[in-house]
Amino acid sequence: MTFVIAAAGTGGHVLPALAIADALCERGIDHGSVLFIGGDRFEATAIPQAGYPFRGFRQTKLRRSLAPSNLAVPFVLRATSRAMAAAMTEVKASVVLGMSGYVTVPAAMAARRIGAPFVVQEQNAAPTLAARFGARRARLTLLGLPGAAERLPRSEVVGNPLRHALTVFDRDALRPQSRRRYGLDVVGPVVGVIGGSLGAQVLNEAVVSIVGAGSAAAVVHLTGPAAAGVPEQVASPLPWVRRLYETEMEHFYAAVDLVVCRAGAMTVSELAATGTPSILVPLERVGQMDNARVLERMGAGVIVRQSDAATLAARVADLLATPGRLAVMATAARGAARIDAAGVIADRLIEVAGG
Repeated sequence: MTFVIAAAGTGGHVLPALAIADALCERGIDHGSVLFIGGDRFEATAIPQAGYPFRGFRQTKLRRSLAPSNLAVPFVLRATSRAMAAAMTEVKASVVLGMSGYVTVPAAMAARRIGAPFVVQEQNAAPTLAARFGARRARLTLLGLPGAAERLPRSEVVGNPLRHALTVFDRDALRPQSRRRYGLDVVGPVVGVIGGSLGAQVLNEAVVSIVGAGSAAAVVHLTGPAAAGVPEQVASPLPWVRRLYETEMEHFYAAVDLVVCRAGAMTVSELAATGTPSILVPLERVGQMDNARVLERMGAGVIVRQSDAATLAARVADLLATPGRLAVMATAARGAARIDAAGVIADRLIEVAGG
């Protein structure tokens, strides 16, 4: 059997795809029998580094505005889908998995062209345009979070695939090592701030008030590569540790007691898997509000709209002042976790491939 996985763009699509590939290999599938297809972004380096074959194709996506580039989209999609179909035929694809980014559209077209079964994995609570397109052609649609995406045909909520270190997460065991990793020698609470892989300017600016004079907590702040809005210094009685990014997120979650963050699907799933209370500031124009509400409904997270970001310091202080509530939120977060998602998806793919 040969498995083709279409994943492109950001770590939010590529990393869960790699977790699925690893689960396939744990079930006896050879690395060489899992072919990744994508474009020329993060996937072009991350996937070969993980030891899987990769082929890049020209990619395009539809702009929501009336951009002139939209005129070329149908032509690029047809050319890319033909090239992908040729690659799928060459490796005798048994099943094709689309990870719901823009690469899902030509991959779905290519799978249909050669008659290979197609499966969609949608990470978000509200489906993307690409997922809606792919789901109409899919044998199965496997969802990361409950929500509007459950209306897609042949859909099932199985959770988002996570790195192994997060599926076996133990905060108490990791915490001493994790706090040393950030140079923290504190007894009290630690707040984590993260805006996703690229960072979030609104959170980078809000952290100034969180760590200001009188702060009751140390802060571990993952700024993102742009580090927009982060000042050089702020007077603070407790440590403010800044990093551009963290490659081993289990240490970030183990070091902190509360996270202030965006509400990307993978972040929401990681918060649940690690039992971490959160204050969520969704990027609403890309559908993150639906993701944030999954944790809010469970009592695991508090939503603050971006327009109310000036209140973040007060919301953090309120939660830190009520450790009992943080404990309840942590328990609720763990109740939302689906840590076996990668294995479940791998099993579904093997079933579909076998026919």
